[in-house]
Amino acid sequence: MTYIFGIIVIGLFFLALHYFTDLDNTQKWWVTTIVLAILAMAVMFNEYQNNLSKKTRTIATKFNQGKDIKCDSLNITNEFYTLSVGTYTFIGKENTPNTGEMISVSDCE
Repeated sequence: MTYIFGIIVIGLFFLALHYFTDLDNTQKWWVTTIVLAILAMAVMFNEYQNNLSKKTRTIATKFNQGKDIKCDSLNITNEFYTLSVGTYTFIGKENTPNTGEMISVSDCE
């Protein structure tokens, strides 16, 4: 979905630049401000996604090392949970009190 949004933004950017010489100074200022705002939002989104990925990898590494992880009020251990790497979700093991319980890694500290 992000790629589609990116293609649309690039298309609008090229349209704005194509007609940029026909615009008066106020319109040029608005086009420049909007383009810079879009670029700033893209940078912030990428930074947010990088931080989220780093947090997820850190938690997954701690779990694989056998360390306890705190998720809300639960204590996640590899004794009662497994880690689904595709979705980064902790899933309760069979024959434990947490059977079938699913907790997203993004909800953990």
